[in-house]
Amino acid sequence: MDQLEIKALLERVASGDCPVGEALMELKLEPFRDLGFAKVDRHRGLRQGIAEVIYGAGKTPEQIRAIAASMREDGDKTILITRMSPEAAELVGKELPLAYHEMGRVGIVGAMPKPTGTGRIIVATGGTSDMPVAEEAALTAEALGNEVVRLYDVGVAGLHRTLSHLEDFMSARVIVAIAGMEGALASVLGGLADCPVIAVPTSVGYGAAFGGLAALLSMLNSCASGVSVVNIDNGFGAGYLASMINHIGDRNPG
Repeated sequence: MDQLEIKALLERVASGDCPVGEALMELKLEPFRDLGFAKVDRHRGLRQGIAEVIYGAGKTPEQIRAIAASMREDGDKTILITRMSPEAAELVGKELPLAYHEMGRVGIVGAMPKPTGTGRIIVATGGTSDMPVAEEAALTAEALGNEVVRLYDVGVAGLHRTLSHLEDFMSARVIVAIAGMEGALASVLGGLADCPVIAVPTSVGYGAAFGGLAALLSMLNSCASGVSVVNIDNGFGAGYLASMINHIGDRNPG
């Protein structure tokens, strides 16, 4: 039960359409559903405004299917599954309305919500090789109700590619800058735009990139103000944070 559903329930109580005892029973339902191998958080949407997200890596296809099915039974309209394998997608898709995005390894059960954020989120990559992480970020943000603009392969190795989208960057509410190698894209965008920049280092690069560590340290040491950094290849974390920023101001409907 999310905030809007709680609000609607309280309004029904106030109008006399719902007995207090019935409303109390709905609110007293256990805060999680125990599946034995997982305890699905049923009140996360109420606490945080966003329902639980299923992290698919390390889970069997059967476990993912059971968790998603329980969330759907509890009324979740959009269920986000990250790091989902094609094998898991095949199994889940037989029983649930799943859209699987192989590049980002993201599965979405149910319908995509209409954008409710106040602005646009731009997801930009330094190169084409960064697109799997970028798709995880972009699909996460879209599943959480945001308009997303993808700008791929606009890295600083050809600065004219970056500057050709200057108007887009200047009009964004949040920018997610995704790059491997030396990770310079985040600093450049941080020096151009007037909005928060969320930097995502990727594990793309030759040996001395150390699996993304070089980009991570470069981004952490950015001389541009307003740049924050998530972990290596963490497109989900960046998309989630970008959504939170884009929804500031509508967290307490009243």
